[in-house]
Amino acid sequence: MNYQESIRRCVCIVYDPSRSSQGVLALKALKLTDSFMDLYRNNGLTGEKLREKKLSWVDIFEEIPIKVSNSALVSAFMKELEPESPVTQCDFDRLKLSTAPFMERNLEFLIGCMDDLSSEQNKFQYYYRNLSRQQSQQQAWLQKRRQENMARKAAGEEPLPEEDPSNPIFKPIPEPSRLEGYLVTNQISSYCNHINGVAGQNFNRLYLMKALHED
Repeated sequence: MNYQESIRRCVCIVYDPSRSSQGVLALKALKLTDSFMDLYRNNGLTGEKLREKKLSWVDIFEEIPIKVSNSALVSAFMKELEPESPVTQCDFDRLKLSTAPFMERNLEFLIGCMDDLSSEQNKFQYYYRNLSRQQSQQQAWLQKRRQENMARKAAGEEPLPEEDPSNPIFKPIPEPSRLEGYLVTNQISSYCNHINGVAGQNFNRLYLMKALHED
């Protein structure tokens, strides 16, 4: 947030070495969306504000397309370094059938994120329980005050106000921020996409190897 506010055209470059070891250059460029930055700047990450702006967890980050290119001199130098064989080690890496370390690591991260998400949900359950308890107390107090006012009116006295700001039960309970929950949900989605992508590639390799063995 600080970088994006102070540096023009600022992006966050994310590199995944474990996925790159599978023969795929895993690079991402991300930036915060303007709508999220406005809400975060104004401390508006509450349920009411998020619903009003129709902002969900998918609207936090915006992915910027990346194009990797080299200068003509570097391209010529890389051409000189290429082996005579048309097949490179990167090509062999793409055919590896074992992706257990990558899958295992992502599943571990996914389990950790699920625990974090459960913890965030417990915070909101505690908040809504307290809110429901406070509303019940307010209704009981209001009913009692109305009965008192009816008795005072019958006695010819002035009725008392039906709200008492000094009473603790009328003090609003602050709603927890949705930021952590949104970020964890975004992280879960990212891990699921990684797992789905690698699993799909593995099935393609397995079908390819099966066809080669049959031939």
